[in-house]
Amino acid sequence: MEEQFKEILAQYTTVDPVDMTDDVRFREDMELSSLDFMTLLGEVEDTFDIEFHKSDAEGIYTVGDAIALIRRKMENE
Repeated sequence: MEEQFKEILAQYTTVDPVDMTDDVRFREDMELSSLDFMTLLGEVEDTFDIEFHKSDAEGIYTVGDAIALIRRKMENE
């Protein structure tokens, strides 16, 4: 799941998936716009058959945050 998420994320940034460590930040390090980030979340929802709520997105700042949330969502759905 983690590698698949990074491959999806790579479509929205110039950062290589190999360099996407847990502490890499979406805005500051990857320069993702708000629109790109929301589009990314939609693609992640479709790929992993999960659903994010607005409050979920507000707590995602790093690659590690996103991976942890995806894992939680997959375990609960």
